[in-house]
Amino acid sequence: MKILLHTCCAPCLIYPVKRLQEEGFKAKAFYYNPNIHPFSEYNRRKDALEVLSKELQVEIESPEYRPSDFFQAVNTKEARPERCVACWSLRLRKTAGKAKEEGFSAFSSSLLVSPYQDQELLKQLGTQIAKETGVDFYYEDFRPGFRKAHEEAKLKGVYCQKYCGCIYSEIERCKKPVKQ
Repeated sequence: MKILLHTCCAPCLIYPVKRLQEEGFKAKAFYYNPNIHPFSEYNRRKDALEVLSKELQVEIESPEYRPSDFFQAVNTKEARPERCVACWSLRLRKTAGKAKEEGFSAFSSSLLVSPYQDQELLKQLGTQIAKETGVDFYYEDFRPGFRKAHEEAKLKGVYCQKYCGCIYSEIERCKKPVKQ
């Protein structure tokens, strides 16, 4: 069975793609992340993903970088959680649409590996989008593999970012007090 896996970054690809392969899926990574800012950060994550994908033997598709997609989706929704919901919905919809267009039987997301994302809301969005598009949403709680995958990425020298990617999360990260 073919699955299109929305992929936010290289470290978050490791565990989900291995699990999907264990389950018999032929996975393809879909790097659609118009939320990532600035463009240099987007490219740094994309480059890391391309290097890692060769080792994991996963094909990657990367549509054109269009930050305007993100800003239109979150317009007047800059605060959390509304901003995150709009962003997740945007990326999952694009993934489901691409999955349908290319004849995949299912879609999913590497966001499901992150302990920092709202798992239940992602599941609800994926299920809703699946009903709308007619492409199955594969849900699995990949979080148990998060730490190990990130440790593996660090050992391999794979770039690990410090914020989700959007300008708003970068601002929030920089405003947090530094731990002494």
